[in-house]
Amino acid sequence: MKKIEAIIRSSKFDDVKKALSDIEVNFFTFMEVKGFGRQKHEQVMYRGSVYDVGYIARMQLEIFAVDDKVGEIVNAICRAAKTGEVGDGKVIVTDIEHIVRIRTNESSAAAL
Repeated sequence: MKKIEAIIRSSKFDDVKKALSDIEVNFFTFMEVKGFGRQKHEQVMYRGSVYDVGYIARMQLEIFAVDDKVGEIVNAICRAAKTGEVGDGKVIVTDIEHIVRIRTNESSAAAL
């Protein structure tokens, strides 16, 4: 079992969600995150003045998957999130030692 974390542009979230749905990944957790990277941080214009926001807004997705589905999920995320510019994001895959579904007490792949 693996945990897939993807940090993507907020503007690409709907595209990634659709791509995941197309490969029958219908459940994941997501949150709005902020960070710094190679991309310059955003500047916002408000009433004629430029304000330096000082961070880059992104979406972070967390997906739990069985090993044989990981490549397909990563490829779908990369295809849907890619703009070809600096700041497209990252996908991180880590091993999961143990997982339990609280409601039924099922564990391992059955818990997914």
